[in-house]
Amino acid sequence: FSVSADGTTAPVNLTAANKATDNLPTVSPDGRSLAYFAMRRPGFEADRQVLTVRDIASGKTVSLTERWDRSVGSIAWAPDSKSLYVTADDTQETPLFRVDAMSGAVTRLTQEGHVAAVAITPRGAVVALDSLTAPDDFYRIAGTGAPQRLTQVNAARLTGIDMPTVTRFNFKGANADTVWGYAVKPYGSTGKVPVAYMVHGGPQGSSNNSWSYRWNPAVFAGAGYGLVAVDFHGSTGYGQGFTDAISNNWGGWPLEDLKKGLAAATDKFAWLDADNACALGASYGGYMMNWIEGQWPDRFKCIVQHDGVFDARAMAYETEELWFDEWEHGGKAYYEDPQAFEKWNPVNYVAKWKTPMLVITGEKDFRIPYT
Repeated sequence: FSVSADGTTAPVNLTAANKATDNLPTVSPDGRSLAYFAMRRPGFEADRQVLTVRDIASGKTVSLTERWDRSVGSIAWAPDSKSLYVTADDTQETPLFRVDAMSGAVTRLTQEGHVAAVAITPRGAVVALDSLTAPDDFYRIAGTGAPQRLTQVNAARLTGIDMPTVTRFNFKGANADTVWGYAVKPYGSTGKVPVAYMVHGGPQGSSNNSWSYRWNPAVFAGAGYGLVAVDFHGSTGYGQGFTDAISNNWGGWPLEDLKKGLAAATDKFAWLDADNACALGASYGGYMMNWIEGQWPDRFKCIVQHDGVFDARAMAYETEELWFDEWEHGGKAYYEDPQAFEKWNPVNYVAKWKTPMLVITGEKDFRIPYT
C-alpha cells in the first residue's frame, strides 16, 4: 500500500492485480523505484518469491528474477540504485547475490555458508554469515572475492571446542532426481559411530549449511553421533518444481528419498554404524517420524518426534493455519475430500508401530495441536 505521510488520503493498494503474497517493500536510494517480492499462487506459503521492481512515478512493474528459479529471501539496494542484493537458498547454501536492476542478471557473491543478514555500505555489503560449524560473524563482501571477516564474536566461547567434519553427498532419489545431503562426523572419532538421522520441518525448508540454536548438528556430533540429513523432495533451493513435489505427496517421494538417502550415506561413509540408527524430526519432520513408524518400522532403534502431525483429520480441524493444511492436501477442506488427508495419515498405521519413540509436544502449539 501507498499511504500519505500526513494521513490525509486513504491507503492505495499498489499490488491489487496480484492476489498472492507481496512482501519486503524496499525503496531505492534515489527514490525512483520500489522493490519487493511477489508470489503467484494465492494460498500457498512456499511459492517462489520473485524479485519485482515498480517504477514509483509510472507504476510500471518488472519481474526481475522471473527466469531465475530461486526464491528471494531478502532485498537491499546498492547505493547507486543500479543493482540489488538478495539472498536465496541454493543447494544447501544461502548465498548473497547481486541482481542488475535493468537486466535482472544474477551474480553470486558468496559460496559456502548461510547469509543471515545484509547491510549495504559505500564499501560493499556487510553480512552476517554462519555455517554448520560456525555461528554468525560479520563479513565484508566486495565483489566476488573471498569474504573479509570483520568480527569473532564467539571466539572465547569456542576456545577449546573441536568442531566436526561436514561432508556433502548426493544420490538419485524419487523420480530419479538428484537429492543432496550431508554427513557430520564427530571430531576425533575412530571406528563406527551411531547415526542420528535428522529430518527437517517446513516441509518446504532445507537442511542447509547454517548454524542453529535449536537442533544443532554440531551438538549431536559432539555427543558422539554421526548426524545425517537429506533435502528430500519439497525442500527449498533446488527450483520451484522440486519444492512443489511434496504437496499432496507428504508420505510418498519424501519417504523414498529418506530411505535412499540413508542407504547412500551408510554406503559412502564407513564410519557410520548403519545398524545403530535413530531418526528424529520436528514439525513436518515430526510428522515423518510418525509416518516412518508405520511405513518403515524395522529400520531404527529409536525415534524422536517433536510437535509432529499424528492424525491428519485432527490437524485439519484444529490447526490455526488451516489454509496451509488445505493447500498441502489438494486445496480442499477435510470434509470435502477426506481421502486426500487419510492417504498420508500416520494414525491409520499404528498397528505396525514398534520402534520406541520419545514424544515432545506443547499444549500451546496452535500450528500442530497435540492430538
